[in-house]
Amino acid sequence: MDIKDIQANKGNVDVVGDVVSKDSPRSFDKFGKSGRVCNAKVKDPTGMVTLTLWNDDVDKVNIGDKIHIENGWCSEYKGEKQLSTGKFGKIEIVGKAAVAAAAATMVLTNDPHFFDQDGGDDDAEPVEEEEFLD
Repeated sequence: MDIKDIQANKGNVDVVGDVVSKDSPRSFDKFGKSGRVCNAKVKDPTGMVTLTLWNDDVDKVNIGDKIHIENGWCSEYKGEKQLSTGKFGKIEIVGKAAVAAAAATMVLTNDPHFFDQDGGDDDAEPVEEEEFLD
């Protein structure tokens, strides 16, 4: 199903899209239970929709992820469609964010000899600390 075809107050939504933004999560207490919720925007080539993430799904979904919503529910709030997993749906991550994958392999260091195989260049002239000051 395309995002443009999602209808408010309908269930059985099956859609794949990319998460393009995600709000900060907020906590709630309702009927004696506490939880977390946040909104995200999901888009495909046909449009964009607000996705409401509940509890464990808040941490599961990140900006840049490609997700598959299966058996979702679409409601409407202030004239805007809002998609969620509802009681019976689920979210599957079908593609992780490229930024997260790159960050997992990124190396940050202040050691100028980190990439030298022998631990340093013995022929190089020593660099004085003052040379780096403005």
